[in-house]
Amino acid sequence: MPTATVTTGRSTQAPARRADSLLLVLIAVCTAVTAANIYLAAPLLPLIARDYGSTPAAVAWVASVAQFGYAFGLLVFAPLGDSVNRRRLVAALSLVTTAALTAAALATGTTALAAAVLIASAATVVPQLLVPLVAQRAPADRRARHVAAVIAGLFTGVVAARVLGGLIGQAFGWRVVFVGAAALTAVLGLATAYALPAERTRRSGPLFSGLTTLPSVVRRSPDLWRACVRQAGMYGAWSALWTSLALLLTGPSYGLSTATAGLFGLFGLAASVVAPLAGGFVDRFGAARVVRSAYLLAAVSVPLFWLGGHVMWALFVAAIAVHAALVASHVANQTLALTTTSAPATANSAYVVSGFAGGATASALAGLTFSHFGWGGVIAIARVWMVVGWGSTTVRR
Repeated sequence: MPTATVTTGRSTQAPARRADSLLLVLIAVCTAVTAANIYLAAPLLPLIARDYGSTPAAVAWVASVAQFGYAFGLLVFAPLGDSVNRRRLVAALSLVTTAALTAAALATGTTALAAAVLIASAATVVPQLLVPLVAQRAPADRRARHVAAVIAGLFTGVVAARVLGGLIGQAFGWRVVFVGAAALTAVLGLATAYALPAERTRRSGPLFSGLTTLPSVVRRSPDLWRACVRQAGMYGAWSALWTSLALLLTGPSYGLSTATAGLFGLFGLAASVVAPLAGGFVDRFGAARVVRSAYLLAAVSVPLFWLGGHVMWALFVAAIAVHAALVASHVANQTLALTTTSAPATANSAYVVSGFAGGATASALAGLTFSHFGWGGVIAIARVWMVVGWGSTTVRR
Protein backbone atom coordinates (compact mmCIF):
# COMPACT_ATOMS: atom_id res chain seq x y z
CA MET A 1 0.00 0.00 0.00
CA PRO A 2 2.77 2.57 0.81
CA THR A 3 4.46 1.68 -2.47
CA ALA A 4 1.28 2.46 -4.41
CA THR A 5 1.01 5.82 -2.70
CA VAL A 6 4.57 6.82 -3.64
CA THR A 7 4.06 5.74 -7.24
CA THR A 8 0.87 7.77 -7.50
CA GLY A 9 2.65 10.84 -6.15
CA ARG A 10 5.40 10.53 -8.72
CA SER A 11 2.89 9.98 -11.52
CA THR A 12 1.09 13.20 -10.63
CA GLN A 13 4.31 15.20 -10.34
CA ALA A 14 5.64 14.17 -13.75
CA PRO A 15 2.74 15.66 -15.79
CA ALA A 16 2.98 18.84 -13.71
CA ARG A 17 6.69 19.15 -14.53
CA ARG A 18 5.99 18.52 -18.22
CA ALA A 19 3.26 21.16 -18.19
CA ASP A 20 5.64 23.66 -16.58
CA SER A 21 8.30 22.84 -19.19
CA LEU A 22 5.85 23.34 -22.05
CA LEU A 23 4.68 26.62 -20.55
CA LEU A 24 8.31 27.77 -20.24
CA VAL A 25 8.91 26.97 -23.93
CA LEU A 26 5.75 28.84 -24.98
CA ILE A 27 6.74 31.86 -22.89
CA ALA A 28 10.23 31.83 -24.43
CA VAL A 29 8.80 31.75 -27.98
CA CYS A 30 6.29 34.50 -27.17
CA THR A 31 9.14 36.53 -25.72
CA ALA A 32 11.13 36.13 -28.93
CA VAL A 33 8.26 37.45 -31.06
CA THR A 34 7.37 40.38 -28.81
CA ALA A 35 11.01 41.39 -28.26
CA ALA A 36 11.50 41.47 -32.03
CA ASN A 37 8.79 44.13 -32.29
CA ILE A 38 11.02 46.64 -30.51
CA TYR A 39 13.82 46.26 -33.06
CA LEU A 40 11.87 45.91 -36.30
CA ALA A 41 12.73 49.41 -37.50
CA ALA A 42 16.51 49.26 -36.94
CA PRO A 43 17.50 47.01 -39.88
CA LEU A 44 14.86 48.62 -42.11
CA LEU A 45 16.06 52.21 -41.75
CA PRO A 46 17.65 52.41 -45.24
CA LEU A 47 14.46 51.04 -46.84
CA ILE A 48 12.21 53.37 -44.82
CA ALA A 49 14.39 56.35 -45.73
CA ARG A 50 14.28 55.46 -49.42
CA ASP A 51 10.49 55.10 -49.32
CA TYR A 52 10.07 58.50 -47.68
CA GLY A 53 12.75 60.22 -49.77
CA SER A 54 15.09 60.82 -46.84
CA THR A 55 18.45 59.55 -45.55
CA PRO A 56 19.00 56.67 -43.09
CA ALA A 57 20.59 58.99 -40.53
CA ALA A 58 17.56 61.30 -40.71
CA VAL A 59 15.11 58.51 -39.81
CA ALA A 60 17.35 56.78 -37.24
CA TRP A 61 15.32 58.40 -34.47
CA VAL A 62 12.41 56.04 -35.23
CA ALA A 63 14.45 53.16 -33.78
CA SER A 64 15.06 55.21 -30.63
CA VAL A 65 11.34 55.95 -30.31
CA ALA A 66 10.71 52.22 -30.07
CA GLN A 67 12.99 51.91 -27.06
CA PHE A 68 11.48 54.91 -25.30
CA GLY A 69 8.03 53.45 -25.93
CA TYR A 70 9.07 50.12 -24.45
CA ALA A 71 10.48 51.86 -21.38
CA PHE A 72 7.16 53.74 -20.97
CA GLY A 73 5.18 50.51 -21.26
CA LEU A 74 7.38 48.87 -18.66
CA LEU A 75 6.88 51.78 -16.33
CA VAL A 76 3.08 51.76 -16.65
CA PHE A 77 2.00 48.21 -17.49
CA ALA A 78 4.64 45.79 -16.15
CA PRO A 79 4.07 46.60 -12.42
CA LEU A 80 0.47 45.42 -12.89
CA GLY A 81 1.81 41.86 -12.75
CA ASP A 82 1.81 42.17 -8.94
CA SER A 83 -1.87 43.08 -8.74
CA VAL A 84 -4.00 42.03 -11.75
CA ASN A 85 -4.84 38.90 -13.70
CA ARG A 86 -1.99 38.22 -16.13
CA ARG A 87 -4.18 36.31 -18.56
CA ARG A 88 -6.40 39.28 -19.36
CA LEU A 89 -3.52 41.74 -19.37
CA VAL A 90 -1.38 39.65 -21.76
CA ALA A 91 -4.31 39.19 -24.14
CA ALA A 92 -5.23 42.89 -24.13
CA LEU A 93 -1.67 44.12 -24.68
CA SER A 94 -1.14 41.60 -27.48
CA LEU A 95 -4.18 42.93 -29.33
CA VAL A 96 -3.10 46.56 -28.88
CA THR A 97 0.38 45.70 -30.19
CA THR A 98 -1.13 43.94 -33.20
CA ALA A 99 -3.25 46.97 -34.07
CA ALA A 100 -0.30 49.38 -33.71
CA LEU A 101 2.00 47.25 -35.88
CA THR A 102 -0.70 47.15 -38.54
CA ALA A 103 -0.95 50.94 -38.38
CA ALA A 104 2.84 51.18 -38.77
CA ALA A 105 2.64 49.12 -41.96
CA LEU A 106 0.10 51.61 -43.34
CA ALA A 107 1.97 54.78 -42.23
CA THR A 108 2.36 57.42 -44.93
CA GLY A 109 5.10 59.44 -43.24
CA THR A 110 7.82 59.35 -40.61
CA THR A 111 5.66 60.96 -37.92
CA ALA A 112 2.80 58.47 -38.34
CA LEU A 113 5.29 55.58 -38.39
CA ALA A 114 7.00 56.79 -35.22
CA ALA A 115 3.65 57.18 -33.42
CA ALA A 116 2.60 53.64 -34.35
CA VAL A 117 6.00 52.23 -33.34
CA LEU A 118 5.76 54.10 -30.02
CA ILE A 119 2.37 52.55 -29.20
CA ALA A 120 3.40 49.06 -30.35
CA SER A 121 6.57 49.17 -28.26
CA ALA A 122 4.73 50.45 -25.19
CA ALA A 123 2.23 47.58 -25.40
CA THR A 124 4.71 44.80 -26.23
CA VAL A 125 5.82 44.37 -22.61
CA VAL A 126 4.40 40.86 -22.32
CA PRO A 127 7.80 39.22 -21.61
CA GLN A 128 8.34 41.34 -18.53
CA LEU A 129 4.92 40.37 -17.20
CA LEU A 130 5.88 36.71 -17.55
CA VAL A 131 9.47 36.67 -16.24
CA PRO A 132 8.39 37.18 -12.59
CA LEU A 133 5.97 34.26 -13.00
CA VAL A 134 8.77 32.07 -14.36
CA ALA A 135 11.05 32.99 -11.45
CA GLN A 136 8.26 32.37 -8.95
CA ARG A 137 7.46 28.88 -10.27
CA ALA A 138 11.09 27.75 -10.73
CA PRO A 139 12.97 25.67 -8.11
CA ALA A 140 15.27 27.89 -6.05
CA ASP A 141 18.45 26.15 -7.21
CA ARG A 142 17.47 26.50 -10.90
CA ARG A 143 15.83 29.92 -10.86
CA ALA A 144 18.54 31.67 -12.89
CA ARG A 145 18.46 28.88 -15.49
CA HIS A 146 14.70 29.32 -15.98
CA VAL A 147 15.04 33.09 -16.24
CA ALA A 148 17.90 32.52 -18.71
CA ALA A 149 15.60 30.42 -20.94
CA VAL A 150 13.26 33.40 -21.33
CA ILE A 151 16.17 35.76 -21.89
CA ALA A 152 17.50 33.42 -24.59
CA GLY A 153 14.13 33.75 -26.31
CA LEU A 154 14.35 37.52 -26.01
CA PHE A 155 17.73 37.73 -27.72
CA THR A 156 16.68 35.23 -30.38
CA GLY A 157 13.86 37.64 -31.20
CA VAL A 158 16.30 40.54 -31.42
CA VAL A 159 18.44 38.56 -33.88
CA ALA A 160 15.39 37.50 -35.88
CA ALA A 161 14.27 41.12 -36.15
CA ARG A 162 17.61 42.11 -37.64
CA VAL A 163 18.25 39.09 -39.87
CA LEU A 164 14.78 38.05 -41.03
CA GLY A 165 13.55 41.64 -40.99
CA GLY A 166 16.39 42.71 -43.27
CA LEU A 167 15.91 39.78 -45.66
CA ILE A 168 12.13 40.05 -45.88
CA GLY A 169 12.27 43.83 -46.12
CA GLN A 170 14.77 43.67 -48.97
CA ALA A 171 12.64 41.11 -50.84
CA PHE A 172 9.09 42.34 -50.21
CA GLY A 173 9.36 45.82 -48.66
CA TRP A 174 9.55 47.03 -45.07
CA ARG A 175 5.77 47.23 -44.67
CA VAL A 176 5.44 43.45 -45.07
CA VAL A 177 7.76 42.99 -42.08
CA PHE A 178 5.37 44.95 -39.85
CA VAL A 179 2.34 43.01 -41.12
CA GLY A 180 4.05 39.69 -40.37
CA ALA A 181 5.04 40.86 -36.89
CA ALA A 182 1.44 41.88 -36.21
CA ALA A 183 0.14 38.42 -37.16
CA LEU A 184 2.72 36.57 -35.05
CA THR A 185 2.07 38.82 -32.06
CA ALA A 186 -1.67 38.13 -32.19
CA VAL A 187 -1.30 34.35 -32.45
CA LEU A 188 1.42 33.83 -29.84
CA GLY A 189 0.19 36.50 -27.45
CA LEU A 190 -3.32 35.03 -27.26
CA ALA A 191 -1.99 31.45 -27.09
CA THR A 192 0.26 32.37 -24.17
CA ALA A 193 -2.56 34.15 -22.37
CA TYR A 194 -4.74 31.05 -22.71
CA ALA A 195 -1.98 28.76 -21.39
CA LEU A 196 -1.15 30.81 -18.28
CA PRO A 197 -2.23 29.34 -14.92
CA ALA A 198 -5.39 30.78 -13.42
CA GLU A 199 -4.80 33.59 -10.91
CA ARG A 200 -6.95 35.47 -8.48
CA THR A 201 -7.02 39.24 -8.82
CA ARG A 202 -4.77 40.58 -6.10
CA ARG A 203 -5.41 44.32 -6.45
CA SER A 204 -6.09 46.08 -3.16
CA GLY A 205 -5.42 49.70 -4.15
CA PRO A 206 -5.45 51.96 -7.20
CA LEU A 207 -4.82 50.18 -10.52
CA PHE A 208 -1.46 51.86 -11.16
CA SER A 209 -0.26 51.93 -7.56
CA GLY A 210 2.81 49.90 -8.61
CA LEU A 211 4.00 52.87 -10.63
CA THR A 212 3.97 55.17 -7.60
CA THR A 213 5.86 52.66 -5.44
CA LEU A 214 8.71 52.13 -7.93
CA PRO A 215 11.06 54.77 -6.45
CA SER A 216 10.61 53.50 -2.89
CA VAL A 217 11.16 49.88 -3.94
CA VAL A 218 14.48 50.82 -5.57
CA ARG A 219 15.48 53.06 -2.67
CA ARG A 220 14.95 50.30 -0.10
CA SER A 221 17.05 47.74 -2.01
CA PRO A 222 20.70 48.61 -2.75
CA ASP A 223 21.04 45.35 -4.70
CA LEU A 224 18.16 46.33 -6.98
CA TRP A 225 19.61 49.82 -7.42
CA ARG A 226 22.97 48.41 -8.47
CA ALA A 227 21.34 45.93 -10.86
CA CYS A 228 19.41 48.79 -12.49
CA VAL A 229 22.44 51.01 -13.06
CA ARG A 230 24.70 48.14 -14.15
CA GLN A 231 22.30 47.02 -16.83
CA ALA A 232 21.58 50.57 -17.96
CA GLY A 233 25.30 51.01 -18.63
CA MET A 234 25.72 47.67 -20.36
CA TYR A 235 22.56 47.96 -22.44
CA GLY A 236 23.38 51.53 -23.38
CA ALA A 237 26.78 50.52 -24.73
CA TRP A 238 25.28 47.62 -26.68
CA SER A 239 22.41 49.70 -28.03
CA ALA A 240 24.65 52.51 -29.25
CA LEU A 241 26.77 50.05 -31.20
CA TRP A 242 24.05 47.73 -32.47
CA THR A 243 21.46 50.27 -33.60
CA SER A 244 24.14 52.21 -35.52
CA LEU A 245 25.67 49.14 -37.12
CA ALA A 246 23.26 49.13 -40.09
CA LEU A 247 24.32 52.70 -40.88
CA LEU A 248 27.99 51.67 -40.88
CA LEU A 249 27.49 48.53 -42.97
CA THR A 250 25.28 50.17 -45.60
CA GLY A 251 27.40 53.35 -45.70
CA PRO A 252 30.55 54.20 -47.66
CA SER A 253 32.85 52.09 -45.47
CA TYR A 254 31.34 48.77 -46.57
CA GLY A 255 28.50 49.56 -48.99
CA LEU A 256 26.45 46.46 -48.15
CA SER A 257 22.79 46.00 -49.03
CA THR A 258 20.14 46.02 -46.29
CA ALA A 259 19.69 42.23 -46.60
CA THR A 260 23.42 41.54 -46.34
CA ALA A 261 23.80 43.88 -43.39
CA GLY A 262 20.86 42.11 -41.72
CA LEU A 263 22.69 38.77 -41.97
CA PHE A 264 25.34 40.27 -39.72
CA GLY A 265 22.83 39.93 -36.91
CA LEU A 266 23.36 36.15 -36.95
CA PHE A 267 26.35 36.79 -34.71
CA GLY A 268 23.83 37.80 -32.08
CA LEU A 269 22.86 34.13 -31.75
CA ALA A 270 25.86 33.91 -29.44
CA ALA A 271 23.56 35.48 -26.85
CA SER A 272 21.07 32.61 -27.11
CA VAL A 273 23.89 30.11 -26.54
CA VAL A 274 25.42 32.04 -23.64
CA ALA A 275 22.15 32.57 -21.71
CA PRO A 276 21.81 28.99 -20.34
CA LEU A 277 25.51 28.95 -19.44
CA ALA A 278 25.17 32.29 -17.67
CA GLY A 279 22.15 31.00 -15.75
CA GLY A 280 24.18 28.06 -14.49
CA PHE A 281 27.05 30.33 -13.45
CA VAL A 282 24.69 32.65 -11.57
CA ASP A 283 23.12 29.73 -9.70
CA ARG A 284 26.60 28.45 -8.81
CA PHE A 285 28.80 31.55 -8.29
CA GLY A 286 26.36 34.41 -7.70
CA ALA A 287 25.25 37.42 -9.74
CA ALA A 288 28.04 39.86 -8.81
CA ARG A 289 30.88 37.73 -10.16
CA VAL A 290 29.05 37.09 -13.45
CA VAL A 291 28.39 40.81 -13.96
CA ARG A 292 32.05 41.71 -13.39
CA SER A 293 33.13 39.10 -15.92
CA ALA A 294 30.56 40.39 -18.42
CA TYR A 295 31.87 43.95 -18.14
CA LEU A 296 35.41 42.76 -18.71
CA LEU A 297 34.31 41.01 -21.90
CA ALA A 298 32.38 44.09 -23.05
CA ALA A 299 35.44 46.27 -22.42
CA VAL A 300 37.41 44.06 -24.80
CA SER A 301 34.72 44.35 -27.49
CA VAL A 302 34.75 48.17 -27.66
CA PRO A 303 38.22 48.60 -29.24
CA LEU A 304 37.36 45.73 -31.56
CA PHE A 305 34.28 47.63 -32.72
CA TRP A 306 36.47 50.69 -33.32
CA LEU A 307 38.81 48.59 -35.46
CA GLY A 308 35.74 47.13 -37.16
CA GLY A 309 35.04 50.51 -38.70
CA HIS A 310 37.64 49.48 -41.28
CA VAL A 311 38.24 45.73 -40.81
CA MET A 312 35.37 43.25 -41.14
CA TRP A 313 36.85 40.43 -39.04
CA ALA A 314 37.07 42.73 -36.03
CA LEU A 315 33.34 43.41 -36.32
CA PHE A 316 32.69 39.67 -36.31
CA VAL A 317 34.61 39.10 -33.09
CA ALA A 318 33.23 42.24 -31.44
CA ALA A 319 29.63 41.29 -32.25
CA ILE A 320 29.99 37.90 -30.58
CA ALA A 321 31.77 39.34 -27.54
CA VAL A 322 29.33 42.19 -26.89
CA HIS A 323 26.27 39.93 -27.20
CA ALA A 324 27.78 37.38 -24.83
CA ALA A 325 28.60 40.16 -22.34
CA LEU A 326 25.14 41.70 -22.57
CA VAL A 327 23.21 38.49 -22.06
CA ALA A 328 25.43 37.29 -19.18
CA SER A 329 24.99 40.62 -17.43
CA HIS A 330 21.25 40.57 -18.11
CA VAL A 331 20.71 37.07 -16.69
CA ALA A 332 22.64 37.95 -13.53
CA ASN A 333 21.11 41.37 -12.95
CA GLN A 334 17.53 40.34 -13.71
CA THR A 335 17.71 37.28 -11.46
CA LEU A 336 18.95 39.56 -8.68
CA ALA A 337 16.17 42.08 -9.34
CA LEU A 338 13.49 39.38 -9.20
CA THR A 339 14.66 37.98 -5.86
CA THR A 340 15.69 41.03 -3.88
CA THR A 341 12.24 42.43 -2.92
CA SER A 342 8.74 41.21 -1.99
CA ALA A 343 7.25 42.86 -5.12
CA PRO A 344 9.00 41.07 -8.01
CA ALA A 345 6.92 42.56 -10.84
CA THR A 346 7.48 46.11 -9.60
CA ALA A 347 11.21 45.45 -9.04
CA ASN A 348 11.47 43.88 -12.49
CA SER A 349 9.78 46.93 -14.00
CA ALA A 350 12.27 49.24 -12.34
CA TYR A 351 15.15 47.09 -13.57
CA VAL A 352 14.04 46.81 -17.19
CA VAL A 353 12.94 50.45 -17.40
CA SER A 354 16.40 51.50 -16.25
CA GLY A 355 18.03 49.28 -18.84
CA PHE A 356 15.89 50.47 -21.72
CA ALA A 357 16.11 54.10 -20.68
CA GLY A 358 19.89 53.76 -20.79
CA GLY A 359 19.68 51.97 -24.13
CA ALA A 360 17.25 54.42 -25.70
CA THR A 361 19.28 57.46 -24.62
CA ALA A 362 22.51 55.95 -25.92
CA SER A 363 20.81 54.91 -29.17
CA ALA A 364 19.43 58.41 -29.77
CA LEU A 365 22.79 60.03 -29.09
CA ALA A 366 24.56 57.46 -31.26
CA GLY A 367 22.33 58.25 -34.24
CA LEU A 368 23.08 61.96 -33.96
CA THR A 369 26.76 61.34 -33.30
CA PHE A 370 27.12 59.04 -36.31
CA SER A 371 25.76 61.72 -38.66
CA HIS A 372 28.28 64.29 -37.31
CA PHE A 373 31.35 62.31 -36.20
CA GLY A 374 30.97 58.90 -37.82
CA TRP A 375 31.63 55.50 -36.28
CA GLY A 376 34.27 56.84 -33.89
CA GLY A 377 31.64 58.99 -32.20
CA VAL A 378 29.44 55.93 -31.64
CA ILE A 379 32.38 54.13 -30.00
CA ALA A 380 32.82 57.09 -27.64
CA ILE A 381 29.15 56.90 -26.58
CA ALA A 382 29.53 53.18 -25.83
CA ARG A 383 32.62 53.83 -23.71
CA VAL A 384 30.86 56.48 -21.61
CA TRP A 385 27.93 54.19 -20.86
CA MET A 386 30.23 51.35 -19.87
CA VAL A 387 32.19 53.56 -17.48
CA VAL A 388 28.95 54.60 -15.75
CA GLY A 389 27.75 51.02 -15.44
CA TRP A 390 31.09 49.67 -14.29
CA GLY A 391 31.42 52.38 -11.64
CA SER A 392 28.21 51.15 -10.03
CA THR A 393 29.67 47.65 -9.66
CA THR A 394 32.68 48.86 -7.66
CA VAL A 395 31.25 51.69 -5.53
CA ARG A 396 28.60 50.96 -2.91
CA ARG A 397 25.87 53.52 -2.40
